[in-house]
Amino acid sequence: MDERTDNQWETDTFLVNRHVAFVGKLGGMTRREAAQMVTSLGGVPVTVDTIDVDLIVIGADELPLDEEGLLDSSVREAAAKGRLEIISETEMWQRLGLVEEVADDEVRRLYTPAMLAELLGVSVSVIRRWHRRGLIVPAREVQRLPYFDFLEVSTARHLAQLVLSGVSPGVIERKLELLSRLMPAAERPLAQLEVIVEGQDVLLRQGEGLVDPGGQLRIDFDTLTESNGESELEVTEANVYSFDDFVGHVTTMEDYMESAAAAEEQGDLPAAASLYRAALAAGGPRPEVCFHLAEILYLQGNIEAALERCYMAVELDENYVEARANLGCMLAEAGDHELALAAFRGALHFHQDYPDVHFHLARTLDDVGQHDDAEIHWQTFLELAPDSPWSEEARRRLQQDSQMRSVDLSEL
Repeated sequence: MDERTDNQWETDTFLVNRHVAFVGKLGGMTRREAAQMVTSLGGVPVTVDTIDVDLIVIGADELPLDEEGLLDSSVREAAAKGRLEIISETEMWQRLGLVEEVADDEVRRLYTPAMLAELLGVSVSVIRRWHRRGLIVPAREVQRLPYFDFLEVSTARHLAQLVLSGVSPGVIERKLELLSRLMPAAERPLAQLEVIVEGQDVLLRQGEGLVDPGGQLRIDFDTLTESNGESELEVTEANVYSFDDFVGHVTTMEDYMESAAAAEEQGDLPAAASLYRAALAAGGPRPEVCFHLAEILYLQGNIEAALERCYMAVELDENYVEARANLGCMLAEAGDHELALAAFRGALHFHQDYPDVHFHLARTLDDVGQHDDAEIHWQTFLELAPDSPWSEEARRRLQQDSQMRSVDLSEL
């Protein structure tokens, strides 16, 4: 044997001769890809009802609350008796040593903020706020553009579930902050602790009970699920915070930006625009402030002003690829296709693997009849982001372009 450590040896042999079944929705790859990976590492992919299964992996996109429904009583009994092992997808990647060692291959699907927003059904500004607050952490950043891997997608799904149930991002942050006080070692509760999303509340599993953000132990789970929304949302005065009070004490550019984000979250776009302008007055021209102000102005329907702010963001930081991408989208929507194409190509000059830009560039090229060039970018987009929520449109466009070429050839 060579000089590798015991941990390295365990990593290399983890799946050898094991019969592995996957249940639930995987976060890092498709079932077919997972089966191929198991085979390549010396294991045997099987279904969960196979008699000789000895390892069950629960997909990263499943909530802890759903695990009991994914596994029948006989499987849970076999696990309790030690005849098989049940682990999460995340634990499998960790035990294989893959999470830290790869960045751009099939194991790590990377999502831009726009892709993640589309995938989860929330606004891009909410994704950016979670990023800014440290609730989700990018796997890497390229020219100010964050990329999130499947581990963060799983965390973001929990957050989105709360948002879609009617809880504001601000309240979510406060509840998670309170949970982290109960477990000081966990800086990011949703990623590090066994957190249960229940209706409009966030609960921490501790021992055999559940703990709410106020520190109250809830033992009877059935009672919890049957309780009405009012009792679940009951919090003390200390648990509630409001940006309305905070705005009165604004003194810095960062304060104005926080208040602007809160106004945007509440749907008060005029107030958000005013606060971003105040941030510029307090801190001087900043590309990120111009970028956020441009998005607010766009949402208000003021395309001309939004374009000016986007241009300013790019002038202040020519590497700001997300600003260039937004600029291209606005120009294309305004019908100025040539400038839109220039903006998209400028973004690719600084970040050639930016999938969103390839998508929008391909769409714009199709709109102006440059289908051969468009096909190149549709294909590049699918290579970079095969699991993107926009991938079906890309495949459909490629098929349409292929059919158009066939018609043209038949007419010759």
